[in-house]
Amino acid sequence: MKKYDVVALGEVLIDFTQNGISAQGNVIYEANPGGAPCNVLSMLSRLERKTAFIGKVGQDIFGRQLRKVLGENGIDAAGLVMDQEVRTTLAFVDVDRDFSFYRNPGADMMLLEEELPLNLLEETKIFHYGTLSMTHERVRKATKKAITLAGKGSALLSFDPNLRMPLWRGEDEARTQIEYGFAHCDILKIADNEIRWFTGENDLDAGIRKLRTQYEIPLILLSMGREGSRAYYRELRVESSPYLQENTVDTTGAGDTFCACCLHFVLTYGLDGLSEERLAEMLKFANAAASIITTRRGALRVMPTKSEVETLIKK
Repeated sequence: MKKYDVVALGEVLIDFTQNGISAQGNVIYEANPGGAPCNVLSMLSRLERKTAFIGKVGQDIFGRQLRKVLGENGIDAAGLVMDQEVRTTLAFVDVDRDFSFYRNPGADMMLLEEELPLNLLEETKIFHYGTLSMTHERVRKATKKAITLAGKGSALLSFDPNLRMPLWRGEDEARTQIEYGFAHCDILKIADNEIRWFTGENDLDAGIRKLRTQYEIPLILLSMGREGSRAYYRELRVESSPYLQENTVDTTGAGDTFCACCLHFVLTYGLDGLSEERLAEMLKFANAAASIITTRRGALRVMPTKSEVETLIKK
């Protein structure tokens, strides 16, 4: 029996999100713990899954805060390394979802292969990763080694491109590393803008078909924002409507929440046990959870509980 349900590798950082205007007319930024892989783990912890994180932060006020926050949210932080020289990565996010990263370098880029906790990679049912840990050579090597080790341990591989173009040296490099992710995953969570960018197809079904001719990915989860979501599994294509909120304040983490809920269903039924009915149930639950997080600022600390999601669905 594996010790962990999901282990994720990547970035944990501080998202400075806009939260009002000061008396002097200046924009106020709130320091929210974040990072896509940890957002996924936080939601899984709300669903009573055993999770652990692998990554690096600075030995500074933000890094120490993030280590504490992981523990408070039920995420095993044994794989979190503290860098003595490089500071914790910061991201500033405006109301239009435009990101400005302070990461040149940032501690999350500095993870080394020899710093990987082998026990975590060997003892997980699912290994989840994205591309922010593939933008630079040092952490890219660590990520690819982790993928190999987790795969050897029979873990399912879950990949989210989470495309942030300003962090790449160019589109060609981004495409190359995303292609690596496509070739090394059993579960793909991808957003509508990402599939259009990668395939050049404006029609989402056509884009998915094009992707599937190149890569054999058993389960593809497509998030479409206000248009809902789709799951592509074997010959099945299942679509679910969104839960639109009138009081949305921050969409940060919505895709991560959606992804986490889908992984929860895979853990429940197995990758080979997904029927059309179960896929529909999965998407409905994931859409509802993602909609709740948009009514809260930040993500990692404010993920909804299972009962909150079920209450929204009943309404």
